[in-house]
Amino acid sequence: MANPNDRGNGVPPNNIHTGANNRKKGWLPWLFLALGLIALLFGLKRCSHDNGLARVDTAPVAVPATGGVAVLVGTSRLGGFLGGTEALPRTFVFEKLNFDTAKSDIRTADRSEVDELAAAMKQHPNARVRIVGYADARGAASSNATLGKERAESVKAALVAEGIAADRLETATGGENNPVDTNATSAGQAENRRTELIVLQR
Repeated sequence: MANPNDRGNGVPPNNIHTGANNRKKGWLPWLFLALGLIALLFGLKRCSHDNGLARVDTAPVAVPATGGVAVLVGTSRLGGFLGGTEALPRTFVFEKLNFDTAKSDIRTADRSEVDELAAAMKQHPNARVRIVGYADARGAASSNATLGKERAESVKAALVAEGIAADRLETATGGENNPVDTNATSAGQAENRRTELIVLQR
């Protein structure tokens, strides 16, 4: 009786065996396809979440103010602005130049802000600015207007003492107007006892 697996007589074998390697190769493409579909679905889901997230810009933001003047928080960007070409006038809010209640003296801790302003103006000798002093809403409006002017004059005097020509510095008062915080709390009142700087000329 002939051996059914004997290939010597030219007759193909009756039984064809598929080895383990052939079985593995058969399901690998399906595995890769399934993994690819999972990765695609995950990516689409992530994109949809990203589109719903608000992007937070750490950089400082220009906020419209009365008359279309933009308010830039902090004088640290003043030098860059004076060297640029952005529209004038532009208002800068001092980061830390506030006053004690009913006082117009510059606090020792806030002197660095004046130093920074003086340095920027020395680097840009054609610059002219207006300093505006403010008060919180306690007391009479007329008294707060006077106090705001005194605070602006105090900052001007400090700049003149650092070598800035007086004719480059104007002063004005905002009194208790245009508060940047609530006047219902002591912390808000402290924020409103401030000075602002308006760049008039580069």
